[in-house]
This record gives sequence, structure tokens and C-alpha cells, in this order.
Amino acid sequence: MDISSAQHALVTGGASGIGRGIADALARHGVAVTIADIDSAAIDATLADRPGAFRGAVLDVRDPEGWRSVKRDAEDVFGPVDILVNNAGIGFNGVDFADLDPRVFATVMDIDVTGVFNGISAFAGDLRTRGRGHIVNTASVMGLTAGVPGRGVYSAAKAAVVSMSEALRAELAPAGVGVSVLCPGLVRSGLDDSTARLGGEVRRVDHIKGGDAGMAPETAGEIVVRGIALDTPYILTHPHYLGNVSARFDSIAHSADALHAGA
Repeated sequence: MDISSAQHALVTGGASGIGRGIADALARHGVAVTIADIDSAAIDATLADRPGAFRGAVLDVRDPEGWRSVKRDAEDVFGPVDILVNNAGIGFNGVDFADLDPRVFATVMDIDVTGVFNGISAFAGDLRTRGRGHIVNTASVMGLTAGVPGRGVYSAAKAAVVSMSEALRAELAPAGVGVSVLCPGLVRSGLDDSTARLGGEVRRVDHIKGGDAGMAPETAGEIVVRGIALDTPYILTHPHYLGNVSARFDSIAHSADALHAGA
């Protein structure tokens, strides 16, 4: 998509972390941005030093009616949404499936999977009718790689987002609408805080080193804008994880070889 032709983007989870990095990157390219987030205080803090073509909207992505209301109000101000970024989500918790509280599982799926679908449901039809635009769904590199103990529910949710994005891309491509799935590695964010606040269970896992670890959100945001411009199916912020992705597919191939050897 030619970013210069986009007039309005809506970014969920846009008041912190990757979402804010994406919102800022889009604004630098001249796009008006609606920042949708469940945290009203974070929205206010974000908008305080971002005058001009920014607006905020409180949204719980699990609420379809909330989506309809936010869409109506946002488009009344900035016009039709050209770029939808389904970024809001909560994180992993270091708990094995055998020990996982079913309520935590349901919460992760509701926010990380159903929340993305609700955004698609609200906007994809209009984008298809207009024959232009782009959708970015935030998954994770863990949605592409082999399972890691203690991160199973998060990986399962993000794998669902990957598959949903792949199917949506095939459906919308004939209409001229692009779809990318964002699969970031570690980016500095408030994901742990959001996870705890929204009913997830947070336990530190080995590669989380604290608030200063990971890629700057501003860098991730520019990578996302580049992915939209190039209409790449996958947006990977950390290409060194491709080795982990290859290991998964090697395992699939080896399993097939073992099952069908001599058949």
C-alpha cells in the first residue's frame, strides 16, 4: 500500500509499547491516527504530547458493540479507516498447560484471538467494498515456532492469529486489500502490566530481562510501516528467529519421512 495515500489508521493497544510505536510511525508518514486502548489514563498521557492528527478512544477489544461505537466516532472525525492495526493483546505467563487456570486460558483467547476477529469483523467488509487499505494483526514470533514450555497458551493464541491472517489475506487480496501478520520478537512494552491488569497470570520467564530489554517500539513501528508499504504477508522484527521457524518445519518434514519411509 502507498502509505502516502492513507488518511486514517486505527491502532488498538496504541497507548503503549508496539502499538504506540506503530501509531507514531504512521503519523510521521502523514496518517491521522485513532489510538484505541483499554487504559484511559495511558491514552491521556499519550495524547498529551501528541497534538494534531491523533485522537483517543477507550476500547475493550472483546466488546463488539464497543468496536462499532469506536469505529463510528473515529470515522466521523478522520474519515474512513484505511489501515487497521489489531495490536492489543496480553502476554504469556510461564505456566505449563497442566497447571494453567482455565479462566486465564479463556482470557488470553478472548483478548488475543477474539479481539483480533472483532476488529476484522468491524472493518474488513468496508475495506473490501472500497477496494483499498491494509490490515495488520499482531501475533508473535512464538506463533511461528515450535512450542516452548510455559508459553503454550500465548503461542496457541498467536498461532491462531497467524492462521486467521493468512486466510484473511487470501480472501481480501482479490479486492485489493492487503493483510500482514506482525510476528515480533522482544520489544520494550508494558505487556506484563497489561496482562496482570486484565486477568492474566504473569510469571517471569527466562528471556524477559526487564523494561529496558528488547527492541525500541519506535524501531518496530517503522518496520511495520515498511511491511504495509511492501504488502508483506509476514512482518518479522527479529529475523534471527528464522532459525527457530526452520526447526519447526524440519521437525514436520522429519516426522513425515519417519511415518512414510518405505511406504
